Amino acid sequence: MEKKILDNEAYDAIERIKQAEEKAREIVLVAREKSAAKIVHEALEEAEKIQQQFLKEAREKAEKKKKEIIDRAKKQRDEIEKESDREIADLRQKTHSLMPDAVEKIGKKVEESLRKGGL
Repeated sequence: MEKKILDNEAYDAIERIKQAEEKAREIVLVAREKSAAKIVHEALEEAEKIQQQFLKEAREKAEKKKKEIIDRAKKQRDEIEKESDREIADLRQKTHSLMPDAVEKIGKKVEESLRKGGL
């Protein structure tokens, strides 16, 4: 009977070892799943940070380009305004210098019309 008890105890010990091994496998599996989930989560966070950095850099480049274009346009506008002002000043000077001749010609035509009596 003692052999049956020993066999029974050995069987119970083997069963407890199997249960312990199964529990250990479950713990390892859960740990792997948690680790995998944590790794995926950290990777997603890192990807989000990288994406935000790229977006920030793209915005900064776009803003810089926009500023350059606006500055160039303002400079061109100023140059065009200066050129227009010079042209206007030249035209005024020409018309001012031509004004006495024009007044004289108109005066002569009016005088002729008055002499002919046909105004």
